[in-house]
Amino acid sequence: MKHALLALLMTLCMIAGAQAAQVNKVAAVVNGKVITMYDLQKTALPDLIRARINPNDPKQSKEMDLILRKTLDNMIMDILLEQEAVRLKATVSESDVDDELATIMKTNGLTKAQFEQRLAAQKIPLKELRENLRKKIIRQKIMGQEVGRKVVVTNKEIEDYYKAHKNEIFRRDGLHMALLVYPRNVNASSIAAQIASGALPFPDAARKYSIAPNKEKGGDMGPVEWDRLNPEWNDRLTKMKPGDVTDIFTINNGFKAQVYLFRPGATGPDAPLTLDEARPIIDGILRRPKAMERFDDYTRQLRSRAVIDIRL
Repeated sequence: MKHALLALLMTLCMIAGAQAAQVNKVAAVVNGKVITMYDLQKTALPDLIRARINPNDPKQSKEMDLILRKTLDNMIMDILLEQEAVRLKATVSESDVDDELATIMKTNGLTKAQFEQRLAAQKIPLKELRENLRKKIIRQKIMGQEVGRKVVVTNKEIEDYYKAHKNEIFRRDGLHMALLVYPRNVNASSIAAQIASGALPFPDAARKYSIAPNKEKGGDMGPVEWDRLNPEWNDRLTKMKPGDVTDIFTINNGFKAQVYLFRPGATGPDAPLTLDEARPIIDGILRRPKAMERFDDYTRQLRSRAVIDIRL
């Protein structure tokens, strides 16, 4: 941990030095709005740190350039969507952001105090997080207003999907997600193998090993709010049925984790849904990739109409 903190501080200092030399330089101009090199490097900093990039090492210049250009693309799109939101009169209130923060805390099993402590430990200003969430909500509103309502899922597509997957589709209301976050000093693969074999029940494993705040509850995060899931969690959970446990995956802070999907109080296996019962679930499953494809088309059109001057 000390080495990681030292590396973080060194990278911060090196980026700060690079910023000081280029603070007045312009990285891009988007419909008249300027993105400075300072803002670009500041936004790219977390990705540069994760990639262990030394800005002063010529051998890493290509890797750094790739990260900067990807970050710049995202910043350009944020500006275009902000401008589009103004045109569409799609506003985001402070209470919208508060609701998003509350969902994050609930999903991670954190109290407000614990959440603020984690932000402080990761040196993430709350104001910056709120701004990022505001941009995320704007994307969601534009997707709903300009993209989602134009996506069509036919009855035939739903029926074909049901025929192919009817034994895998279960009632989703009332399902809970349990989370096990492994400490770095345990053999996660060995524990996961015990869970998979049935030798170690997931709730017992969570109570014994998890470092998540909800470990005393066997990792239970509470009911799954399907309409509030981010894309990564939605893709993972919609492929699971009650009783399933994911393989080990890595969460944002680099820790290994597993998720268990269950229905509290269930004494036996869930019965698959009928076609009519499954219809709204299947509609959601099929609608998402179509919406993402249409959103990509929509953003390409925004770019094609914009005046963008990239100066990297």
